[in-house]
Amino acid sequence: MSIALRQPMSLEVFLAWEEQQELRWEFDGFEPVAMTGGTAQHSVIQRNLYIALGTRLRGKRCQVYTADLKIAVAGSIRYPDAFVVCSPVPGRTLVVTEPVVVFEVLSPSTASTDFGIKNEEYRDTPSIQRYVMLAQDRQRATVFERAANDWIGHIVSGEAILRMPEIEITLPLAEFYDGVTFEDIPPEV
Repeated sequence: MSIALRQPMSLEVFLAWEEQQELRWEFDGFEPVAMTGGTAQHSVIQRNLYIALGTRLRGKRCQVYTADLKIAVAGSIRYPDAFVVCSPVPGRTLVVTEPVVVFEVLSPSTASTDFGIKNEEYRDTPSIQRYVMLAQDRQRATVFERAANDWIGHIVSGEAILRMPEIEITLPLAEFYDGVTFEDIPPEV
């Protein structure tokens, strides 16, 4: 019995292919991965993220970008929910190569990728100093930050203040969850 081995798509071939597609696709370094829609809760958190970051970064050198723009990280192409760049981005740019802070709103269908593969890609991208994963089911974030040659993660929740010195801002975690109603969930064991 013979098994046909699939050949990986190159980044250049993916970018040309994606331009012809109606929907958005990420590239995992091997093949295209379809982007799916999110919940209303996801959308509210994402909106709050743009407002909180945009307000604090207005007039500063670092700027927030939405999920409409893609980033190149460790041989992959990703559409994070939001990201911050501190270098100039020309208006016709389709792919940003130097994100500094990346935000993902976790969904049940993507959480394992966000915690695993994307976390490794963001860690392996030297420009990225911080990666923030926002939960949808409670007011909590998992934050990874670059510390010298290490990539350190910690969890913040409740009334925590997120300090992001690499983009010169701080903000309450609660701002990301303004207008979000959490369903009753069992306590964690």
